Amino acid sequence: MNQNNASAPFLRQTRAERLIAAGRVVLSVCSLLAVWLDPTEPSRYASIAYSLLAAYMVYSLVLAVLAFRSYALLLELRLPSHLADLAVAILVSFFTEGPTSPFFVYFVFAMLSAAVRWGWTGTLWTAAVSLAAYLGFGYLFSEVLHDPGFELNRFILRAVYLGVVASLIGYLGIFDERLRREVSRLATWPRTPADGKEPEREALARVAGILGFSHLLMVWEDQEEPWQYLALWSAGRCEWMREPAGTYEPLVAEPLAEASFLCADAGAPSPRVICTSEGRLHRLRVPPLHPVLRARFQIRPVLSWRLRGESFDGRLFALEEPVRGLDQLLVGEVLAWQAAAHMDQARLLKRLRDSAALEERVRLARDLHDGIIQSLTVAALRLEAFPRLLEADPEAAGEEVRRLQELLASEQRELRSLVHELKPTGAGPLRTAGLAARLDELRERIEGNWGLRMELEGNFRDAVLPEAVARQIHRLVHEAVVNAARHAEAEAVHVVINVERRQVRIEVADDGQGFPFEGEYDLHSLLASGLGPVSLRDRIASLGGSLHLSSSQRGSQLEMVVPMTARET
Repeated sequence: MNQNNASAPFLRQTRAERLIAAGRVVLSVCSLLAVWLDPTEPSRYASIAYSLLAAYMVYSLVLAVLAFRSYALLLELRLPSHLADLAVAILVSFFTEGPTSPFFVYFVFAMLSAAVRWGWTGTLWTAAVSLAAYLGFGYLFSEVLHDPGFELNRFILRAVYLGVVASLIGYLGIFDERLRREVSRLATWPRTPADGKEPEREALARVAGILGFSHLLMVWEDQEEPWQYLALWSAGRCEWMREPAGTYEPLVAEPLAEASFLCADAGAPSPRVICTSEGRLHRLRVPPLHPVLRARFQIRPVLSWRLRGESFDGRLFALEEPVRGLDQLLVGEVLAWQAAAHMDQARLLKRLRDSAALEERVRLARDLHDGIIQSLTVAALRLEAFPRLLEADPEAAGEEVRRLQELLASEQRELRSLVHELKPTGAGPLRTAGLAARLDELRERIEGNWGLRMELEGNFRDAVLPEAVARQIHRLVHEAVVNAARHAEAEAVHVVINVERRQVRIEVADDGQGFPFEGEYDLHSLLASGLGPVSLRDRIASLGGSLHLSSSQRGSQLEMVVPMTARET
């Protein structure tokens, strides 16, 4: 449970105590004012009644101060203060004409306080104490004191009033508890779909659980599909259906297209519909549903809410009997919004997963092209020349076979590394000793396969890099050096790798014939003009890095910067 959910009961109780304290002050002050305006009441025990009311006013003011200054102490005093309110109600009534006391309202205040504090259970026992006290007054004043002012009819009428008021306040307590439960369930709606596979089922289950419905129907259309989908939720089971688009068109009557509504009998000759529009309730007499839809699911009582998402449009129907009230209609509007957001989020997550899978395939294709495929191309070219070498120099041919075996073994290890990267394992820090070893192996392969002398310098051997960054450095260097060997016809290439605080700087310079164009370019100008090594340029752009390229007939120089936050792309 998070901090907000944990503090919600405390905040509610604090507000309740403030409300009760303010009401107590108003009640005590008005009581003294009433006695002052009509000094004939109370006629019996006047001095005691005055003193009691004055003391109660002082007591009310003290609790009011506590309500706004010492929340914790006031919450601890809830039960004692409630018992004190009941005791004052009994005493004030006794000393002011008993069953016919004008301060009958003190019992009502005690029951309202119990309802705010403890719901219907508090109201029940407070009402029981109040009725017992009131009936005791009746017996005492009529049978024991033989009070000539006692009126049996008036006593019975007031007792009935007290019982009715207790019932109404108890119902309000039940309603308040149910509303709080529904609101708390709304707050627990999951932020993300469980798996994204059946978001409609998840949404129906949530709505059914919060509102206590057992039969729900969802009808919607996706913008990109020519179908109308239906999901029927019945007692915990979900049944899926699909119809051609427009089968139930219009789904609801035109005046109800944008509204939430309820109808006690959708099959009546002239159905009465209550709908909400712009925050107001309206009453209409119109068949609310498409007749085929109503007949197919035998819909009589119904509540309905609009479902509108980024890529779908539809409605949610509650097929309950009987329809219980407008409160469900209003709470259901919030739930329908939540359900639509839930479905939108699930669709978005699916698109993101599909996009991530596509990006992973592109990355794998790029890695294969930049590494293994280029090496296999070299091996194929050397194999073409192998028969001539075998005839001219069998001993050199044997050495060539050994080199080709080493090349294939190296590429096999590279392929295994790529397969390992595709596995869903956590990426931890990789010490650059592993990177240094791979770069040293790359240098041997380049020199053996292409006859290109490769010099490798920098502080990368003593630094620690994230695994993803280390892999990207290896691929960038591999591609840059192979490009120099294949296209620039270079004889030597000089590579410098320096690890800085937030980035890695890579410089690759060769003595070849440069690119088909001359000059200096940054990444933005290369992307705009479509020049440069395409794969290398796109990889750096996807990493959020930078590139500076210098090309002339005397060779080319690349300066690449990769941020430490670079991820697999």
